[in-house]
Amino acid sequence: MQPPPSPDVTSPAKTPLFHSSTQYKNWRFSTEQLRVTRTALNEAAIAAIRNTFESDSPGSSSDVHFLDAHEELLLVKLYITKISQLCGHFRFPEEVEATGITYLKRFYLKNTVMDWHPKNVMLTALFLATKTTNHPISLESYTSNIPRTRPSDVLDLEFLVAQSLAFEFAVWHAHRALWGLWLDIQELSQAPPHEELERVYDTALQHIRTSRLTDVELIYPPSQIALACLTLAHPEIAASWARSKNAEAALEAIESIKRTITRDGDIPSVDVVREIDRRLKICKNPEKVVGSKAYLAKKAKEDSESELKRMRKADNVRKAVEQGDPFGEELAREANLDDDD
Repeated sequence: MQPPPSPDVTSPAKTPLFHSSTQYKNWRFSTEQLRVTRTALNEAAIAAIRNTFESDSPGSSSDVHFLDAHEELLLVKLYITKISQLCGHFRFPEEVEATGITYLKRFYLKNTVMDWHPKNVMLTALFLATKTTNHPISLESYTSNIPRTRPSDVLDLEFLVAQSLAFEFAVWHAHRALWGLWLDIQELSQAPPHEELERVYDTALQHIRTSRLTDVELIYPPSQIALACLTLAHPEIAASWARSKNAEAALEAIESIKRTITRDGDIPSVDVVREIDRRLKICKNPEKVVGSKAYLAKKAKEDSESELKRMRKADNVRKAVEQGDPFGEELAREANLDDDD
């Protein structure tokens, strides 16, 4: 007698580990979402700054040429290149550089350069990345090796940067995915000589570094970016890998990544960015400029609110003491129960 056939139970598809990350859940956007987000931030900042100008001196904002969202992005791109230069100076590993760049990009999806200039934000993002990637450096060693930089330039913004990142510090990077591809390729039946593979890997890694000047990491998963960069470096090897994994369809999916890297991976013109930075000095939020009337007025308001809050708290404590119950009724009842025991 044969046993009855076992029921056809299909095991659920295995969910990629990346899909459980905060990066997948909270830091992936469409191209249109990025455009809308940046435009909304830019317009809100202009409205707030214009209102501050007008409150201080009516009509003073009429001649101010504010930055638009594209100009803000160009300035951020320039400071992405500064992160790479600093990492070369300090000899930080690839992980630190990539993480610092990601932090800078994410920060400016929550803030604008008219509120917070990229220079100090860049320095803070990189310093934070050294800690979150387990490559720490002392603040004194860090700032003393950067001209015209004080420890306060980093410390004053560290909490703001971390808060803007929603304290989500883990980043999945394309260069790590590329390393996995390179290991796979070495196992192909017709793999090229090792020396050639090393050249292909170095070229693909350079494409990944170029991709950091673009938005691809905010749109696509690291594995697709890595495959796109491998295809740019050596299409035949990338195609061989795809065939070995029955993933030929992936080669079609990465065409938009390749186009974006090729189109947007250029370093912005220094002259253009210099003009943007010059205008930024005029249209920067005065409430963020230490010593300005708007800054002093906002600080005085915040200090007054803090003092009122402190006085209310002290008054509540005083009343509780006068009533003989400084710890509140609930704790007092618990204390009485303990006494009965």
